[in-house]
Amino acid sequence: MAEASEQTVAPGAEVTAKQIAEAHAQISAEVIRTPTLAMPAIDELLGGRIALKAENLQQTGSFKARGVSVKLASLGDSAAAGVVAGTAGNHGRALAWAARRHGVPCELFVPEDAPISKTEPAARLGAKLTRGKGTVDDCVERARERAESGGLTLVHPFDDPLVIRGQGGVGLELLEDVPDLAKVLVPLGGGGLAAGIAIAVKEQKPEVEVVGVQVAACASYPASLEKGEAVTVKPTRTVADGIAVKRPGAITMPLIERWLDEIVVVSDDEVGDAMAELLAEGKLVVEGAGAVGVAALAGGQVSPAESGSTAVVLSGGNLDETLLAAVARRSATRHGRGAVLFTTISDRPGSLARLLNAVAAAGASIVDVRHVREVVNLHVAETGIELILDTRDPEHTRQIIEDLSGRGYTVRRQHTTERSEE
Repeated sequence: MAEASEQTVAPGAEVTAKQIAEAHAQISAEVIRTPTLAMPAIDELLGGRIALKAENLQQTGSFKARGVSVKLASLGDSAAAGVVAGTAGNHGRALAWAARRHGVPCELFVPEDAPISKTEPAARLGAKLTRGKGTVDDCVERARERAESGGLTLVHPFDDPLVIRGQGGVGLELLEDVPDLAKVLVPLGGGGLAAGIAIAVKEQKPEVEVVGVQVAACASYPASLEKGEAVTVKPTRTVADGIAVKRPGAITMPLIERWLDEIVVVSDDEVGDAMAELLAEGKLVVEGAGAVGVAALAGGQVSPAESGSTAVVLSGGNLDETLLAAVARRSATRHGRGAVLFTTISDRPGSLARLLNAVAAAGASIVDVRHVREVVNLHVAETGIELILDTRDPEHTRQIIEDLSGRGYTVRRQHTTERSEE
């Protein structure tokens, strides 16, 4: 795609490396210069020299603080009436933070199922939230209508040249922090972050590959680029909600087509595994959207650079406690430090107590117990029991299963923790 001919750009919608550098300098006192981390365990896991750009440690927990800071700095007195946006969370939280710094009102339109971990912090920062049905794109349209009727300034989450310039600062920092930069993997939703980084990087080092990573539940770019026009996809629920954008932007799509070398797609399962690995091996809390680059490397959709470093942008770290617990449990299970077991017991009094005593005698710590009477084929006098256990290692888990089997229990190991994420 990087060889595509230059697209026609509307006046005022240009994004250049010089503009990105100016924007980066303009907001340097407001945003954090996030670290670029090298971790041997991650290198070994992914099979290359990996540089993790930790935007999950940015102001408000995501890269979004960069773009909104540039946008608000450009408004001057015109922002006095207030700003408005449609958002799934990270953009709104960042906009609320920036609006508070500039002393202007902020209104946000969010999907009714938007994560509380992302929306409530925005409310605490003083933003007025309006929840409604539909996707982020639907909320952006409601925000646009509110801007027109109320004289507010719409701050689009990605389809705005000023926002894109702000996000591009991530690329400038990568160039400075990773001298042997050879490849960059960037989460791709609407395209603002990927476009900004690609322009900043490839203007200085055109040989560096920039790869956008989408999640299968909402991958609008492959079909759009193949057809040559923006295609709207029907999004489904995804752990990578931060990039669940159903249609490319009018500004971002030509930039993505021109500047990115490749776009790949990962599954929700792969994203969940990547979140778990980042937590276990990197001690990093990274939300689904931020983990898609690691997912693509681990899943083989992209190979690390043969020579030089491969940078992976961890775009955000805002996830709620329930999902974080599920990720931790998934990590422990994958690394053999936990297990999910299923067995059946009699409905007679004392049966559950005897089972739990047997598990305790085997040296396991019981995290959770769930009665399961649906779906499974049970005798009328039986009940299914799902046990979530903390164990020392895979051998300990095997010993527990053998011990329970020796006591007459039929034990089946569950090889998924997806129930916790539903």
